[in-house]
Amino acid sequence: MHFSDPREPPASPLDGLPNNADTSPLQLEKSNILLLGPSGVGKTLMAKTLARVLSVPFSISDCTPFTQAGYIGEDAEVCVHRLLAAANYDVEQAERGIICLDEVDKLAAAKVSHGKDVSGEGVQQALLKLIEGTTVQVHAKPERNAPRAGGPQNNSYPPNNPLGNPPSGPVSPKGEVYNVRTDNILFIFSGAFVGLNKIIMDRISRGSIGFGQPVRASDSHDGRGGSHSANGAPVPILPGSEEEALYRKHLPFFTATSPSAGEEPMYFNPLDLLTPADLQNYGFIPELIGRIPVTTALSPLTHSLLLRILTEPRNSLVAQYTTLFSLSGIELRFTTPALHKIAANALAMGTGARALRTELEMLLSDAMFEVPGSSVKFVLVNEAVAERKEKPVYLGRGQGARFHAMIAAEESEWEEKMRREKAKTKKQSGSKGDSSQASTFEEYRNRASKAMGGGQ
Repeated sequence: MHFSDPREPPASPLDGLPNNADTSPLQLEKSNILLLGPSGVGKTLMAKTLARVLSVPFSISDCTPFTQAGYIGEDAEVCVHRLLAAANYDVEQAERGIICLDEVDKLAAAKVSHGKDVSGEGVQQALLKLIEGTTVQVHAKPERNAPRAGGPQNNSYPPNNPLGNPPSGPVSPKGEVYNVRTDNILFIFSGAFVGLNKIIMDRISRGSIGFGQPVRASDSHDGRGGSHSANGAPVPILPGSEEEALYRKHLPFFTATSPSAGEEPMYFNPLDLLTPADLQNYGFIPELIGRIPVTTALSPLTHSLLLRILTEPRNSLVAQYTTLFSLSGIELRFTTPALHKIAANALAMGTGARALRTELEMLLSDAMFEVPGSSVKFVLVNEAVAERKEKPVYLGRGQGARFHAMIAAEESEWEEKMRREKAKTKKQSGSKGDSSQASTFEEYRNRASKAMGGGQ
């Protein structure tokens, strides 16, 4: 019987393994992200919010001025320089930061037969090792007004010395060199990708040659990345629709939202059906596409979302303009019909949430110059003002009762209008449920076949 010495350390579970066995801890690799969507849907805001929640350094760089190394413009490595500056030159913090490369769709390879594409495919090749993992040397330049190392703090000669004699002391050294590893830096690419939806629809839609073949309207899918009907409204994905069939075919585990559930339906977005082949046809090299495994498409903002953006956030536009007028002792109010009309006008502009500020500036630009310093104490924006039929209503001191009475009257009319529309919709849905009208062509054909069989 063998007794072990209690003074000896216990046997390790790694004993007996060959010397060349990999005993390093498991390392998780990052997954770079590509955000696609029309302008004004919040792509950059999502990246900023993610960095703020995680408390990591964040930098954003525009890909438009990027050029290949050796040409006039910015090198792709400048995004790492900005991240290091955002981390206050803390290399350890910068190596766990987030870099957002905006307008990445501008890096698509140009389809030209002459010259060299230095801002397209050349920049894509420069980004390959950068986003996969490499070491970037950052030369931190000293500040222009920083004191010289080892020299006097106060120079006795002005910088434009007419004698041409520089002040005594050693020459200012170069900036410090930092080595930044990009293995754990999260790269978020974002862009509108105008025209990519047409490439996707041409791939998934069937041909329209011959009798009985479906014909896809040329203007049914606009260049903003979303699907819109003839009147400009987004197309909802309803059970049994053609849009649901496309989503079920190309997306896993998709279920359409029934309009009777009371929730807002999901709207059709061709960018949801994106494949790496579509990005390659758009002008991106396969090496770069393979290094961005996560692709997320953002849908255009709807009327209800624009209304929520206008009113719900703590720093919403309504709160900002209300506070701006309150600084001059003026009370600014918006009625509910006016807010709905402002959201509808912003939706028609097609520039996303940025259109809300454009609409409010258009309505209140005159009031912001006329009202401060005058006898006006109340400003009201009602539905007529939002429709640009009238100027904002100005009321002076002592007319507060009239001001609140006008708001209450319009709110009552709006509630009555909504009550009538809700009752009308409920009545129509009930009549449709009682009728035998078919909702799809297949259902109509099945019912017709049964009727013919019963008649015989």
